[in-house]
Amino acid sequence: MSAEQAAFLVQLPGIGVHNAMLLLAAIGDIRRFDAAHKLVGYAGLGARAHSSGEEQYGGRITRQGRRDIRSTMVEAAWVAVGTHPHWKELFEQLAVRVGKPKAVVAIARKMLVVVWHVLTKHLADRAAVPEKVAGKFLEWPWKLGRDNRGGLDSGTFIRRELRRLQLGDTITAVSRGKRTFPVPLGEASQAAV
Repeated sequence: MSAEQAAFLVQLPGIGVHNAMLLLAAIGDIRRFDAAHKLVGYAGLGARAHSSGEEQYGGRITRQGRRDIRSTMVEAAWVAVGTHPHWKELFEQLAVRVGKPKAVVAIARKMLVVVWHVLTKHLADRAAVPEKVAGKFLEWPWKLGRDNRGGLDSGTFIRRELRRLQLGDTITAVSRGKRTFPVPLGEASQAAV
């Protein structure tokens, strides 16, 4: 488990440092899953399939698999639908048709597919809001302490993680409450400006 992998998970709504580490430990090497649906099945978030003759029916989730991944993703989904515009809109559309409990499980499944994509392709989430991601990265160095983040101050740590995701090149500060924390642009970002 590397900080790089954790950064790709922490960028997602509802997943903090603790949940990222839990997911990385439960998933192990992401290369074990050559497709997103295999990770979904491993977590027990895939739908059961019933067939009788020519008719096929979809059922509830299998619940066979890693309970820790499943519960973490459902918890993250509840946070995402309350705070992130993309997931909130999708949740509201689904909730009208299937109800809130089933809709949040569907969001958890979709978010787990995103987890597979960001870990295998090392890309930022296409629905990521750079300012929110930078805010989440602000909490991370506080939890690590200066010794565990290579002596970097919080702003430099945030810039390094944003660069890792190729996200938020123009962010110069992160606000938390009444305080504002500077995020240095660095040479690569200043050259682009």
